[in-house]
Amino acid sequence: MSLLNLAWLRQVGVAVAVCSLSITACQYDVPITSSPTRKVQEQLIGDWTSADGKEKLKLRSLDDFIYVVYYDGDLFRAYHSDVAQTAFASVQDLNSNDRKYAYVIWKLSDDGRNLRLRSVNDKVVPKETKDSDTVVALLTKNAGNPGLFGEEIEFRKEK
Repeated sequence: MSLLNLAWLRQVGVAVAVCSLSITACQYDVPITSSPTRKVQEQLIGDWTSADGKEKLKLRSLDDFIYVVYYDGDLFRAYHSDVAQTAFASVQDLNSNDRKYAYVIWKLSDDGRNLRLRSVNDKVVPKETKDSDTVVALLTKNAGNPGLFGEEIEFRKEK
């Protein structure tokens, strides 16, 4: 589940990348924040293709705060979980019975045509972390740590 490595879900790549969104990224029992920290960003809605053309990502809004993500045949639910002035997303795998989460950061280019996703490294935020308050504390503490994130995957907007 790399979405947004989602490294907004398969490798894991929002979070996003999300560093592709892969099932291996969906490893946390709780989201970063228990509810969205802001509304859906309209510039993210659309069809995206990885820079190498191998991965397809579709982002749609379910409501004002929740995204539905279609990534290589799998469905995910995602929402903004901003922490320490960083744009994180909590991405939940809807295909699995355990409905685990991936944590990703995302950055949209100024022109809205490129989306970069990176997943949170589970060596910095252990997958055994069982509550959102601890996740937020670890992300805040490690905000400047370059080891906090995995590889980056870039997507280009198709429509």
